[in-house]
Amino acid sequence: QVQLVESGGGLVQPGGSLRLSCAASGFTFSHYAMNWYRQAPGNQRELVASITATQRPTYSDSVKGRFTISRDNAKNTLFLQMNSLEPEDTAVYYCNTYLYKGAQRTDYWGQGTQVTVSS
Repeated sequence: QVQLVESGGGLVQPGGSLRLSCAASGFTFSHYAMNWYRQAPGNQRELVASITATQRPTYSDSVKGRFTISRDNAKNTLFLQMNSLEPEDTAVYYCNTYLYKGAQRTDYWGQGTQVTVSS
């Protein structure tokens, strides 16, 4: 079955950096787009960055220029390099993909990793 396991979160000071990883299994990783979402307390889950199967990235306006999404298809791993972190980036970060069976879309989520930006 599809499994997504995030790691790399933690506590960092404003202006610092973190690199999140998501280990994927149970599907042909290289064939599917992958996404990073985040959810702060009291907020809805929001899409932060996406990368297509052909390595094309897109970013939300709030992280553009600071975050970089990438993937290593040989290792079935998704990354999110986060630089110039701000307190507003504090959230639980989730790895996501979605698969179709016919017209039925199923979303898959990891357990999340906490990122806290604070002095």
